Amino acid sequence: MENCLIVDFGSQYTQLIARKLRELGVRSEVVPPTITLDELESKKPLGLILSGGPSSVTDANAPKLTFTLEDIRIPVLGICYGMQWMVKSFGGVVERGLAREYGVEKIRIDGGRLLDTSALQTVLMSHGDHADQLPSMFKAVAHSTKGVIAAMEHRERPLYGLQFHPEVNHTEGGTEILRKFLVACRFRFDWKPSHIFEELAQKLKDQVGSGRILCALSGGVDSAVVAVMLHKLFPDQVDCFCVDTGLLRKNEMRQLSELFSEKFRFPIHVVQAGEDFLRELKGVIDPEEKRKIIGRLFIEVFEREAKKLKDIAFLAQGTLYPDVIESTSFHGGPSAKIKSHHNVGGLPERLPFKLVEPLRDLFKDEVRRMGEFLGLPHEFVWRHPFPGPGLAVRVIGEVREDRLSILREADARLQEVLRETGWYEKLWQSFCVFLPIQSVGVMGDQRTYESVIAVRCVHSDDGMTAHVAPLPSEVLEQISKRIINEVKGINRVVYDISSKPPATIEWE
Repeated sequence: MENCLIVDFGSQYTQLIARKLRELGVRSEVVPPTITLDELESKKPLGLILSGGPSSVTDANAPKLTFTLEDIRIPVLGICYGMQWMVKSFGGVVERGLAREYGVEKIRIDGGRLLDTSALQTVLMSHGDHADQLPSMFKAVAHSTKGVIAAMEHRERPLYGLQFHPEVNHTEGGTEILRKFLVACRFRFDWKPSHIFEELAQKLKDQVGSGRILCALSGGVDSAVVAVMLHKLFPDQVDCFCVDTGLLRKNEMRQLSELFSEKFRFPIHVVQAGEDFLRELKGVIDPEEKRKIIGRLFIEVFEREAKKLKDIAFLAQGTLYPDVIESTSFHGGPSAKIKSHHNVGGLPERLPFKLVEPLRDLFKDEVRRMGEFLGLPHEFVWRHPFPGPGLAVRVIGEVREDRLSILREADARLQEVLRETGWYEKLWQSFCVFLPIQSVGVMGDQRTYESVIAVRCVHSDDGMTAHVAPLPSEVLEQISKRIINEVKGINRVVYDISSKPPATIEWE
């Protein structure tokens, strides 16, 4: 099958490249820079993309390929760090830290095989180093307004370099640039979403064999897709457990149980552990510590339940790629850690099970398409993302039952208003956050001193970047009125207008 390899030099956006290629109809595979020439040739790729990364090519221990580009004859595209590595490997000069460009910038395109001539084009830059002198057989085909070389290409071979990121939505025409590269690779663009399930199914069969699987249901879409997929592939080998941590949304456990018992005809085992989680979280304020505690307790609960069963070999969970990339490098490389996710960085080092994470290379929209393919109801598949640690990371400060109760009720009102006004399916994510502060208000001519709820509504394609949703003022007023009038203990509602980056979508 036709394949494009993506070398991961540690970029936060590496899997975005893979996602864009899949959307364009091309199968892609992310590989580490340690891949050997023999390993690369055995995969028979039609093209190679070198990702960005946080390192500097001027460092002695900077990541690099184990072979030279002279050893291969397929088209190669270097992005950001990947372009700088190409420059240095062919004898050019990369200067360190003299032309920093971070965020949206303008570039002037002078031509080139992948670029359309344009007076000015908007792109996303994220670099400190830059190419100062190109190798002899390369020419610059675009410059930033600061004069930095923004794109280059080999005069004879299909070798290209971009100092900006074509894989992100901030870059104007970025998808078209990638498409032109794939055309140069002679792809037929015949990769389909159904192929993703076929690949995952084969990987799971190879990994699991005849072993028994304990599947962890969190209440969200991701873990539900994993559960349905595993039950479809291994109907007699899967036991589905849902730990009621006491950190779920209003009526979530009941809805989940009804879905699996009525729609898919296989029951899930609900483990009541809310008191355990609240006890361990008592007095804990630091969000990283919250996530670590929740991850540890999840494993302890599943260990306890597994002892009641026989021969459990695997623990399956719904880890997605954004969870992985924020917690640690996808391939053990130098990408920066943003925060631990309870099902990634929050798990203890020694596990009594082997992990099964079939979705860890996918983004949310791909998982949703998988859910629809497997028969999950539309309204469930398109629910907004919910964090694995649950409401614990939406209560800022100590997690207490009184705060959780207020948060559940406030969030339920938010979702009701969004659905009634037609905004729910326009958003990527929406939720309430309980703030550990109080403010003065007035109700019925009486002074109040009560808690504050923050509302977060964002647009996004994949969770890697996001921007605030411009809800109409009348909708915001309706949300505030419903929460303050109907949720006891709240007298003020605020709206979060931060984008990602610099903020993350969740507050913790």
